[in-house]
Order: sequence, then C-alpha cells, then structure tokens
Amino acid sequence: MRLIFAGTPEFAAVCLDQLINHLPENVELVGVWTQPDRPAGRGRKLKPSPVKMRAQAAGIPVHDPVTLRDASAQAEIEACQADLMIVVAYGLILPQSVLDLPRLGCVNVHASLLPAWRGAAPIQRALLAGDPETGVTLMQMEAGLDTGPMLAKRSCPIRPTDTSQSLHDTLATLGAQLLTDSLPALLSAALIAEAQADSQATYASKLTKEEAQLDWRLPAAVLDRSVRGYNPWPVAWFEDQQQVIRVWQSQALDLEHNATPGTLLDIDKEGLILACAEGCLKLLRLQLPGTRQMSAADLLNGHPERFQVGQVFGVTS
Repeated sequence: MRLIFAGTPEFAAVCLDQLINHLPENVELVGVWTQPDRPAGRGRKLKPSPVKMRAQAAGIPVHDPVTLRDASAQAEIEACQADLMIVVAYGLILPQSVLDLPRLGCVNVHASLLPAWRGAAPIQRALLAGDPETGVTLMQMEAGLDTGPMLAKRSCPIRPTDTSQSLHDTLATLGAQLLTDSLPALLSAALIAEAQADSQATYASKLTKEEAQLDWRLPAAVLDRSVRGYNPWPVAWFEDQQQVIRVWQSQALDLEHNATPGTLLDIDKEGLILACAEGCLKLLRLQLPGTRQMSAADLLNGHPERFQVGQVFGVTS
C-alpha cells in the first residue's frame, strides 16, 4: 500500500509524526505535499512549514507546489501511484482531478465534530461559541468545503480554561490517534461512511483582527471566551488613549453592578476589573504597544498611573 500526505502547519505535523511512527506493515509513505516556504520573523527569511521539516527529517520526498490546479503538479501526484492521500490542514484546494487520483481517494482529518464548524477556523469558532465539546472527524473528501461523508469521530470536552492553543494541541493529538487507529480499516475499505446532515452545518470563517476587539456591552462570560478564543492569534484587544492594549488572559466574575459597560471598577493585586453588560471581566495578562505581554500586576508596577478606577473604555467599531 502506498500513501501520500498533504498538510502544512503544526496540527498537520503532529498527524504526520504519528503516521510515520505507526505505519502498518506493508504500507509505505511515498511522498509529502505542503505549502511553499513563507517569510517569517523580523528578517522575513523563508521558513519551511512544520510538515516539510518533519518529512525532510524522516527522509520522505517533499513537494511544495503553489497550486494543485496545473498539470505538472497533478502529474507529480499521479506518478506516486498512491492508494490513499491523507490531507490535514493543507491550505490548498484539491480539484476533483486530484481527489480522483488515489485508488481509495483522499481523506481529511478535520478539527471539529462535523457537520459543525466546516471551514478555516473550527477550533477557535467552537471555543468562541461556547460549545461544551468539540473533536475531530475523519472524512472522505469531495469537492465541497468539508462536506464529505464521515468515516470516524472522536470528541473531547472544551474546558473552562482552554485557549485556542491548548485546544489545538489536544485536538492535534486526538486527530493523530484517530488517523492511525483508523488506517488499517481505511486501507481495507472497511469503514462505513455516514453522510453529513447539511441542515445542521455551521461555518467556521477565518479570524480577523477587527473582530477580536472586546465589546464591553457583551456579558463577561462571552468576553472571557473571546480572550481565550483569540489566544494566540489575533489576540483580544481594547483601545485606550489611542493605543491598542492586548488581553492575553482574563477571568469572568459574577458580580452585580450598575456601572456603564467598560468602566474600570476596581484594581486589585491580580488585575483590572471592568464592568460588562452582565458581570465583570478581570484582566490578568496584558500587553502595551511595543512591550511583551505581562501580568497585570507587573504592568501596574511599571505604569502605576496608566489605569485609574472610574475611567471608561469605549468601543471604537
């Protein structure tokens, strides 16, 4: 049996690691596809993707075309004579002509319990929506966006302290385990596919920096999910004195008040307590422009006059 793998970020690299280390007998991973190297860091030097680095370290041939729509890129895939293509957070569209090349087609590890959260940011959207659980789905790929029949699932709870990063790490491990546990049945075509209920589908759109602005007119519990859901990117923020202040950690408090949302009600040794539409949000880790993130206590020690009880933070958009 011949496999090929397509993926790009760390989430996919975790799956690739697991696959390399748990290949069944008589199964060979003959090629890896990933996105081209991208500029990164202050020097904007080209940096290979996590998947490319893992594949090269394992001695697996790597292909990084800009697109899979041209004939030369498709010819490289066809030349592998693959029985199955495994796709994990690749980031490029697979045209039908590519989906049809492997004998058993292409399967995808998607970071949600489909049909919930089809699309680009399923981990963050599940957390932002307040879902009690999420998980991973092994799906037979078709031309639609995450619409293919489901082959297997695994779920996990979303914890009250989860950030998008911690949930990402949990789901990457869960997805890698699901993939390798299902691989023998996949290769023998023993898994029974279940069609998705389109009426239950939700869409996980890409994140934007603008949507991460904290709106104090919302309940504190919703804002706390925003802080966790936008960590580590794009990071929740609010504006004060024409400066963007980023919020890396917070805590929702069930405190009653009659203050205008956005009012700084109190400052204690742990952080800033702001009035919300319902309850209060305590800001625990902050980042001023041009500085690193730090605890609110350290920030206040260095800038004791920066925040004053009674000041009101507005919403700019």
